[in-house]
Amino acid sequence: MNSPITINGMTLSGPPVCDQERIMTPEAIDFLRELHTRFDGRRLELLRAREERRRSISRGRDPKFLPETQHIREDSSWQVAPIAPGLEDRRVEITGPTDRKMTINALNSGAKVWLADMEDSLTPNWRNVIKGQVNLQRVLDRRIDFTTEEGKEYRLSGERLTDLPTIVVRPRGWHLPEKHLTIAEAPMAGALVDFGLHFFHNAKRLIEMGRGPYFYLPKLESHQEARLWNDVFVFAQDYIGIEQGTIRATVLIETITAAFEMEEILYELREHAAGLNAGRWDYIFSVIKNFRERGPRFVLPDRSMVTMTAPFMRAYTEQLVRACHRRGAMAIGGMAAFIPNRRDEAANAVAFEKVTADKTREANDGFDGSWVAHPDLVPVAREVFDGVLGSAPNQVSRLREDVTPDDVALLDVASTPGLITEHGVRSNVEIGIRYIESWLRGNGAVALQNLMEDAATAEISRSQLWQWIQQGAVTDDGDVITREYVQERTEDEFGRIERFDGDRFDEAREIFEASALAEDFPDFLTLPAYNKYLCRSRKEQLQNA
Repeated sequence: MNSPITINGMTLSGPPVCDQERIMTPEAIDFLRELHTRFDGRRLELLRAREERRRSISRGRDPKFLPETQHIREDSSWQVAPIAPGLEDRRVEITGPTDRKMTINALNSGAKVWLADMEDSLTPNWRNVIKGQVNLQRVLDRRIDFTTEEGKEYRLSGERLTDLPTIVVRPRGWHLPEKHLTIAEAPMAGALVDFGLHFFHNAKRLIEMGRGPYFYLPKLESHQEARLWNDVFVFAQDYIGIEQGTIRATVLIETITAAFEMEEILYELREHAAGLNAGRWDYIFSVIKNFRERGPRFVLPDRSMVTMTAPFMRAYTEQLVRACHRRGAMAIGGMAAFIPNRRDEAANAVAFEKVTADKTREANDGFDGSWVAHPDLVPVAREVFDGVLGSAPNQVSRLREDVTPDDVALLDVASTPGLITEHGVRSNVEIGIRYIESWLRGNGAVALQNLMEDAATAEISRSQLWQWIQQGAVTDDGDVITREYVQERTEDEFGRIERFDGDRFDEAREIFEASALAEDFPDFLTLPAYNKYLCRSRKEQLQNA
């Protein structure tokens, strides 16, 4: 077993990873310790505030625009910082985890931006955390390649960093711990680890290469959480001696509470703000999670039927574009989860058609760009935005003055058309179990049923089942969804899964049932999954000792 080591007051307990010494240097550890000491107390306070707000919603208090920040919304004079180098044109952004193959594919994709994901599409085991940071360094060194077992080689194209998509790193959300790094036995925040290591090692080099340290901030639930990030940025820039405002951050509006504070979030980050993103899948999950006990008014149909044209989703996206452009920030559209199948032309045609329709709606609504999850979809999305933007890099100047902020419309979940079906129940079960199994083996982005599934879509799957059970929802066949109803179909779906050596399906089913069928509702699926991974990892280390 690998014994924990303590360096400069921080204890590292993760298994050794190749090139770890490049990342966990004494100087970088000093910086992480400073981030933890200065900011972790506030982070924990904000997490407690989340719980209190959620309890308030469950007691029947709907979120509304905040009266105490009305002066910020009504002050038309303030704007966010000017657009930073490399972020002028974001018409197509490709997302993906920071493993070597995905890193090279994303940077060779022809997209304008690569969201280097250390969050929902990356299992945060210690190896992935460290190797992701190593790969980000190797990109700047131009020393990254990958060869498959079949001999296929992957290498970077382009001569300079500015020839490649601009790198924007997404650290973990405020709620996720990094239990392999502790200070006085308290785990560091995964968010501060991911941000801190990338920033400390790469910020100055990115600036020298004509870019900058850019980030996507996930899972924010309030403008106070944005203020905490802003304070982290101010401290970090002073710490390494770069100009204030060099960091730029795009915030994912992927929680229902953040949707009521979009302008306030931009205001708190205004010296560092680059825009907002419509994180649609987590947003749907957040609606279910927050209103799961509030009766039929907030019960959604099958996940596949909850489209971006649903009234509450339209209100969310249109108000997001308005908020961004009013303040000089970019509005970035949501993920196209469809995955092309190069062996199935018919499925490919359907995927391209749906992505085209989705991106056409976004571009016409005023979004400045959008996300795709696969290189084959980059030209599809680019063609749509080229048709609307032409030679202009963005459409920030297009003010959506026709849109009126409407807090009631944001909660019009009841108008969502669609049905709850047995197929929807079974699909949620299959996706939930298969995704968790893959996550436990270290892969947080999984292609299932021609869709790219990540933690957000798995969260929808398990939270819908929990809510349907609690609310006694009825399928289109007239069946009441009970715990027993879902358990029977879970047994069926589990029996259809093809097993293989080393699979983690038994553990995945256990986690899935604990999060979808238990009386208590875990706030995040990844927390019990992370604890399960840690328990197994320690057990394996003991066995190998």
